[in-house]
Amino acid sequence: MKRITICPRNNWQHAVEKLGFGFHTGQLPYWDESVYYSFSLSEILQIEQATQELWEMCLNAVQYAIDKRLFDLFQIPEAYVAYLVSSWEDDIPSIYGRFDFCYHGDRLKLLEFNADTPTSLFEASIVQWFWLQDFDSSKDQFNSLHEKLIKTWQDTRCLFGGKSLYFSCAKDSLEDLTNTEYLRDCAIQAGITTRFIFVDEIGWDATNKKFVDLQSEPLSHFFKLYPWEFMIHEPFGIHFLENYSEPRVFEPAWKMILSNKAILPLLWELYPGHPYLLPAYREAKDLSSFVRKPFLSREGANIELFREGQSIFKTTGPYGQEGYIYQELCELPCYEKNYPVIGSWIIGAEAGGIGIRESDTLVTDNTSRFIPHLIE
Repeated sequence: MKRITICPRNNWQHAVEKLGFGFHTGQLPYWDESVYYSFSLSEILQIEQATQELWEMCLNAVQYAIDKRLFDLFQIPEAYVAYLVSSWEDDIPSIYGRFDFCYHGDRLKLLEFNADTPTSLFEASIVQWFWLQDFDSSKDQFNSLHEKLIKTWQDTRCLFGGKSLYFSCAKDSLEDLTNTEYLRDCAIQAGITTRFIFVDEIGWDATNKKFVDLQSEPLSHFFKLYPWEFMIHEPFGIHFLENYSEPRVFEPAWKMILSNKAILPLLWELYPGHPYLLPAYREAKDLSSFVRKPFLSREGANIELFREGQSIFKTTGPYGQEGYIYQELCELPCYEKNYPVIGSWIIGAEAGGIGIRESDTLVTDNTSRFIPHLIE
């Protein structure tokens, strides 16, 4: 893996905005095409294999957690346990997820799994692909995300019985809206009838015990880019328990297990010494260099890094009251004070491509940049 400096395209802002990429620049640049990362084919094959293998391991871990009734480890309220188990036993499929890797030399290690509401999908699938066509169309990317998303929606189409699939996210995030609308567009291309509604616009028909849209039409199926751990604590969350089969929700409730960082110690317990895993525990144990992570933190919040028992870096945020896991420290590679994380996507049940986010520190947070890649 190499980091290569180049000149951005002339008027690149216009080029990405034509694609619908409106959040390329905030207080700091987010999309950065002044550099790219180059991979050999063998490196890409290693990432693809790891993604595929880890997905199978995660599915096994969900089954194990359900069989052993480990719901307390994931702080899943007892009231929602039967609902979660029902979504698993009914085979409600996963649409997508993102494994975040540290890739240092030939050492590839899982840092965490963004299983419920991963973002950066649109830029990984569309924006970096069109960048490559302008930069060097003779090269390739590890990127079949668009095709696999359409196929995955096609595979789920039979679940909807001709009814609309609603897409939903919170109102206050252009990034979430863009990613949600992109997933919706893929569903439309798969032949699914879709509608859009913001999360706070979803209503509840108490008489018929159904979620409804602004026209009081029932929501039988919906995709939400809104975390399960938020939804179950919202006032409307309890209504999911009124009818386990409707609405059918994507990502399904069983993803509550995989989206919690407590999955990392469980994976290590089930697959000790696995080459793609880092030692992880619910206590610091005998780790001298480790990362302390809240069970449910997002965008690098409330992370603390320890090297030989000494704190070397810490972020702030609203998480931590829920508890922590402790994972062996795997320091990101440094390219002239730039630290990349590889986000590798699982689409349906197949590895689909990567996107790279780069930070100025060892923790990838909400100020990170998205960097395109290619295969040499």
